[in-house]
Amino acid sequence: MTQPNGPSDSPATPSLARRLRQALVRLLVLAVLAVAAAWAWKQPWLDRPRMMWTLWRSPPPAALAMPVQGVQAGRVADTFGAPRGSDRQHAGVDIFAPRGTAVVAATSGIVSSIREGGLGGRQVWVLGPALERHYYAHLDDWAPELRVGQVVNPGDRLGSVGDTGNAKGTPPHLHYGIYGSQGAYDPLPLLRNSR
Repeated sequence: MTQPNGPSDSPATPSLARRLRQALVRLLVLAVLAVAAAWAWKQPWLDRPRMMWTLWRSPPPAALAMPVQGVQAGRVADTFGAPRGSDRQHAGVDIFAPRGTAVVAATSGIVSSIREGGLGGRQVWVLGPALERHYYAHLDDWAPELRVGQVVNPGDRLGSVGDTGNAKGTPPHLHYGIYGSQGAYDPLPLLRNSR
């Protein structure tokens, strides 16, 4: 026996209008998410994760920008490995310039430390390509806007040439060093490669 126009055991199918509303809501949600993602990608707070990914995937640089404005690489003496006292060797190069000369980033990277103390005095550490650490020491001061976590590019100001730390009383200079997976290595050939 059949039921005349009564409820059936099969689930009701949504009406065409309801399916269109659901599709429209999904499209609207996707559009909002796409706009939010595009906006977020351009925000400065995302610069650090993007740069970290880039640095991790990048090989060590073959050339570096001069980290002291106005100094030519040919004027820098190769003092890497020279004896310093009786118990250590020079783990970088000294770039002499008048006190206050701008010290700038030699490579893209992320400022990992801004500190004062020890042999380097006022110093800045930048995490660069291949996650190598770039060391800028004996600074007279730091750039006022410089912050840990800040993304920097070659030429961005980090501070100025000075004689802090164990360089007190010597002619003002920047001690610049690079530390890779095997320890410190001579940055001068890379500075000379940048023409």
